[in-house]
Amino acid sequence: MKMYLLQQIEEITIEYNDARKNIAEFILQEDIDLTQFTMQEIANKTYTSKATLVRFAKTLGFSGWNDFMKSYSKEMMLKNKYQLSVDVNLPFKSDDTTDDIINNLCQLQMETLQQTKDLNKVENFKQAATILLNSKRIVVFCVSNNIHSANLFKNKMLPIGIEVIVCENDDGIYWASLLNDNDCAIVISYTGNNRIREPEFFIEILKTNRVKIISITSIGDNYISKNADCCLYMVSKEKLYSKIANFSTEQSLSYLLNCLYAVVFSNNYDQYLNRKVKNAKHYERTRKSILNLINEDKD
Repeated sequence: MKMYLLQQIEEITIEYNDARKNIAEFILQEDIDLTQFTMQEIANKTYTSKATLVRFAKTLGFSGWNDFMKSYSKEMMLKNKYQLSVDVNLPFKSDDTTDDIINNLCQLQMETLQQTKDLNKVENFKQAATILLNSKRIVVFCVSNNIHSANLFKNKMLPIGIEVIVCENDDGIYWASLLNDNDCAIVISYTGNNRIREPEFFIEILKTNRVKIISITSIGDNYISKNADCCLYMVSKEKLYSKIANFSTEQSLSYLLNCLYAVVFSNNYDQYLNRKVKNAKHYERTRKSILNLINEDKD
């Protein structure tokens, strides 16, 4: 099942300027109510034809309109099951008070974390941690808006003696080519389906080099998850463009990477804790807080 079609449909409104754009805009407007219309009714409402609807479905990779509607209906069922109480794209309005804004963001983040937990199986975290612990090199492939989260993960892993490389400045192609079957790639992508863009573009090279792949993407059989050795799923209910910020996906990704770090840590708990504390004493030896409660003896 191809999941998170709404993001793909939104892309059509940007990439095309023909009848497919009209159909995409209509679907995004109707959202869950699309299932109540017949194919002919949708053609009439979008001033197109059944043949154009089929062409629209094939643009998304489906064999025809009925095939598209099956996946669309399944996605709407999932959307209902994991419905957030706060609008993920517009969690506050222009006339909301500061109190409203703060409360709404708190609610959105709490619900995002719970849903991210529900989407992922414990075994997936265990499998991902095992891959990381048995890898010579770990490289993260992602786009710019996820690099900050990836670097935070890198900064957690380094003090326990595990080096993580985050691809930046167009060096992804070099790392994808250098890695081998002793290494691991963490590939992070919101939709996970555009194989001609980064980081999906690197998948074919990584597979050729037999690199183990951990994917972090939206749930479903998108291009990345179908080619990964282990999959972790983030909540991705946000639209690609029409939103205030990536409040929900940022929280979801951060939670997944924190869980992954913690599960890795737990495999060698005493060793990693001693190493972490020892390294922290050296690294932060000049730091001192005016609060005695958090000061520690660094000797």
